[in-house]
Amino acid sequence: METPKTALLGRTLNEVQQIVKNLGMPKFAAKQITSWLYDKKVATIDEMTNLSLKHREALKSGYEVGASAPVEEMRSVDGTVKYLFRTPASHFIEAVYIPDEDRATLCVSSQVGCKMNCKFCMTGKQGFTANLTAGQILNQIYSIPERDKLTNIVFMGMGEPFDNLDEVLKVLEILTSEYGYGWSPKRITVSSVGLKKGLERFLNESDCHLAISMHTPVPLQRRDLMPAEKAFSITEIIDILRHYDFSKHRRLSFEYIVFKGVNDSLIYAKEIVKLLRGIECRVNLIRFHAIPNVDLEGVDMEAMVAFRDYLTQHGVFATIRASRGEDIFAACGMLSTAKQQKEKGVTLQ
Repeated sequence: METPKTALLGRTLNEVQQIVKNLGMPKFAAKQITSWLYDKKVATIDEMTNLSLKHREALKSGYEVGASAPVEEMRSVDGTVKYLFRTPASHFIEAVYIPDEDRATLCVSSQVGCKMNCKFCMTGKQGFTANLTAGQILNQIYSIPERDKLTNIVFMGMGEPFDNLDEVLKVLEILTSEYGYGWSPKRITVSSVGLKKGLERFLNESDCHLAISMHTPVPLQRRDLMPAEKAFSITEIIDILRHYDFSKHRRLSFEYIVFKGVNDSLIYAKEIVKLLRGIECRVNLIRFHAIPNVDLEGVDMEAMVAFRDYLTQHGVFATIRASRGEDIFAACGMLSTAKQQKEKGVTLQ
């Protein structure tokens, strides 16, 4: 049986330099390889034609590019595309392409499943299976047909990015480094429930935008919706954020899914204003996409507008995020769960 080869995709320049050194290749070959990977986006080592045949063969003996195409896709009437990827361990993850006028955003996953078990999230119902490698995260960007149209990346897919921070930070380095994609950090947003240790590392080691999943300003209620509140209190998270400057290049936002009869009254808007006073940020209000066996409902647009207007009138910039892809399992984790259930011979209720 042939020994599996190691993926080059997702390797930083320092890591490629070590590979080159170990194979006895010249030092400059490292930048040639990263250029083929991240600039030219080749599919095979054979395409790296400025490497000598001898060096390509040496590289191929233990390595491969490691890119893999989506195994399934679902296209919405609004242009949104949900891609399903199979990992080498035969798990399934999702990435969602969202075109919008002059923007094209890709929502990527960082884990298979999730430990956070938020009440409103289908991925949380799967439980946690595995962390994705930097290569598996980057592959979601590398292997979709629209990869050259992308203007923005958001880490808002399956998983908690700060629970897999080493690999996420490697991807952010590749996306923003000169040897990699060369993107501005302002094109990338990482979303988190607010794991304290990961939050502080991310803020100190990256310049990318940050989105915190709030969903209610009331700690006891947040604990019911998001069990992570027990360990990572929203008030503690905000105390940490007060020590950072969000007035210039980096943007801070709070995600707030609006649930009917749960967190939709203006009493909650008033509490948000108090909680966020003095912090340069925005609040993104999000329509809830129903998921099976969860007794939560979304609200109508009138309620969303009233909530937004209250926040804006009281000094908190707020937006209503347009719902996209509702006809293609828009809720995160729906497609991968359905695929897993299908392969096990179980029907998703």
